[in-house]
Amino acid sequence: MSAHPLDAILHPKSVAVVGASPSGRGGGFITPMFDLGFKGIIYPVNPKYKEMYGLKTYPTVRDIPGEVDFVISSIPAQETLKLVDDCAAKHVKAIHFFTARFSETGRADAADLEKEILKRCKAGNVRIIGPNCMGVFYPAWGLSFFGHMPKTSGHIGVASQSGGAVGDIVEAMGVKGLYCSKGISYGNALDFNEADYLEYFGEDPDTNVILMYIEGVRAGKRFFNVMREVTKKKPVIVLKGGRGKSGTRATASHTASLAGSMTVWNAAIKQAGGINAVDIDEMVDIAAAFNFVPPMLHNRVGVCGGSGGSSVMGADQSEEAGLDVIPLPEEIRAELKAKGSPIWDWISNPADFSIGMGGEFNVAEVVGLMAKNPNFDFLILFMMNPFARNAFRPANQTAQFPPPVLTNPPAANAPAAPAKPQQGPWGNLPPSLDAYVKQYRYDVVGKPLFIIQGDRGRNNDPTGEANKSYNELREKLIENGIVSYPNIKRAANAAAHLVRYYQDKKERTTL
Repeated sequence: MSAHPLDAILHPKSVAVVGASPSGRGGGFITPMFDLGFKGIIYPVNPKYKEMYGLKTYPTVRDIPGEVDFVISSIPAQETLKLVDDCAAKHVKAIHFFTARFSETGRADAADLEKEILKRCKAGNVRIIGPNCMGVFYPAWGLSFFGHMPKTSGHIGVASQSGGAVGDIVEAMGVKGLYCSKGISYGNALDFNEADYLEYFGEDPDTNVILMYIEGVRAGKRFFNVMREVTKKKPVIVLKGGRGKSGTRATASHTASLAGSMTVWNAAIKQAGGINAVDIDEMVDIAAAFNFVPPMLHNRVGVCGGSGGSSVMGADQSEEAGLDVIPLPEEIRAELKAKGSPIWDWISNPADFSIGMGGEFNVAEVVGLMAKNPNFDFLILFMMNPFARNAFRPANQTAQFPPPVLTNPPAANAPAAPAKPQQGPWGNLPPSLDAYVKQYRYDVVGKPLFIIQGDRGRNNDPTGEANKSYNELREKLIENGIVSYPNIKRAANAAAHLVRYYQDKKERTTL
């Protein structure tokens, strides 16, 4: 745990949900805590009910007999001042205001009410998350604001002005095997603001990568100063909402934020060491690279396994992302020639497997040679599930993806490999998909590896087998800590951001 004031607030032993009801949003905060296994005490508060969800229900916070650490407000805005007074009297540490219709409405009386809430909370030593926000998702502590959120904890911290964006980000993360340390929706940022949440995640030992969705900043100078320090330790990926005129209008009515020049914003984020993302997909793509791939300081890439136009486009997209698609080193050509490869002088980088129509071109062999060669910093490899019933490839077509050549040989006492490898639709294979994927791990290949998971045929397969095999491979890649992407453009972009971050970090921390 850190010494940051948010840390004590985010570890409550008791939570009161004010405005709770058997149906509706107030009850929606109770059932997610049940689902995630909150181990503290939950107090429903509503004068209309005696009991709710099997729990004794209280008329007000003051009527609760035990201590109350954290309060969730799900009542109308006009009733919140009395709640603040009750919480101050009860020595509540913090109130999360799900309650909305404050300054984001643009109405003077609503903005004045918000100011009065802050004044009374300060006087009563009560901190505020929000208002106008979904609050805290903390799977390890059993806190949540949506049902069916992942129970698995990870190392990605999410701070977002939008509660809906937190849900969308968490869902997109789950597809890539990424999970939250904590996710916080903070709305109008009346008390704690974007700089506080960034500072907290910078100190949080459970968080390795920080994602932020921001519509506007309350404390711009401090925010960028904090980011300069945090990015020396952890990557910070920022998605700005309200980039255009219509988005700016929507931002003002959503969280009472003011949007400025995107050119200035992007430059300021970059100068502070942060990473700009254009949408949630890119944000999560980059986070996946940081989560699964070790630090990389150089950008020389070997691309293997594409064919025809995909290889050409792969080279273009890699270079456009800022990667260096170097020519195939002559020593690799010489080694292929010495092994009798009839197309040793055709093979290049990207290594296009379509030139080996007769099967004499072994993609795996080239992967192994690239992995051993010091001129390559990392590899991008196209892959499909070789154990699938492949409904979209002719049964007699030559396999192109046998297991890679191991660059780190097995230990002397390792079990002997089977004398006759299993024959599968992709050639000679290990006994299972799990064994196949394990051969692409970083500790085996010896270099960072980005997988492009081929999905051709998924939309034209009435049997559903293509989707099933795609998902099986994706899950095995995640289990083995191997990052994957649907196309080379997204993989190259994520890799380039990874390299630039570590280059910049090294430069800034050695000054």
